[in-house]
Amino acid sequence: MSDNGSETPVVDQVEDVQVDVQETEAPKGKMSVEDALQQVLKKSLAHDGLARGLREAAKALDKRQAHLCVLNESCTEGEYVKLIEALCAEHKINLIKARACFSLIFAQSRISDPKLLGEWCVVVRDYGVESEALSVLLEYFASR
Repeated sequence: MSDNGSETPVVDQVEDVQVDVQETEAPKGKMSVEDALQQVLKKSLAHDGLARGLREAAKALDKRQAHLCVLNESCTEGEYVKLIEALCAEHKINLIKARACFSLIFAQSRISDPKLLGEWCVVVRDYGVESEALSVLLEYFASR
């Protein structure tokens, strides 16, 4: 925050994270689930709260350091999907399957080729800050 009380945005770099989630119709005046997921991922990325790729995601899930897991529904690796689903179920971690373009999230990693990380999964370890988007996501999971 600046001295005059206005906030400056932390990250404007992740704008094109696209998510396709069922039941995405939002009531008038309420944010949709995919918009909420995009904002939560942006805030989490800004606060260094994402685990990306199989190794990081599996570690965070197994150590119960995850609040949320986003699994790309276009993942064709059956064993990978089973592992992520099992870890989420075992530790009661919210899992959302989405058709997403994670390339901008992976662009922040030290590895130049995002395919080396496996663009199939992102785990949120730290939401960053509470927001309307986070409330919408938590409400979505509570209603399932």
